[in-house]
Amino acid sequence: MKINVKKLNENAKLPTYGSRDAAGADLYACTTEETVVAPHATVMIPTGLALELPVGYAGFIYARSGLASKRGLAPANKVGVVDCDYRGEVKVALHNHTDEAQTVAAGERIAQLVIAPYITADFEEAEELSSTERGEGGFGSTGRT
Repeated sequence: MKINVKKLNENAKLPTYGSRDAAGADLYACTTEETVVAPHATVMIPTGLALELPVGYAGFIYARSGLASKRGLAPANKVGVVDCDYRGEVKVALHNHTDEAQTVAAGERIAQLVIAPYITADFEEAEELSSTERGEGGFGSTGRT
């Protein structure tokens, strides 16, 4: 699948895959200097890119596992969503989950982008829903851990 990408900044780097079969493509910080993320704070990091995703697909922005597990930096909203009709700059709301300031270098890999299909539903109000074995049981109601 070909995805059109527009560089909004000459320093922007196109997303890259770390291996041939990787699901997520790395997104890079498009900054001219390092960015300090204070403890328990969130900073919007620009990528300098805009995407043209096909109708029926969205871009999902996930944490880079090494950045999250080693330095406590991950998207604030857990998973960002880039809709197919969005043409603005892709930014990553990077949150510092640690008690120490973290530094993001210019050009550093900050998140990963997974492109996946989605379904748009037609929601209809109903008086009743079909019954299931689980019923209205909420979190932890199945007894499985």
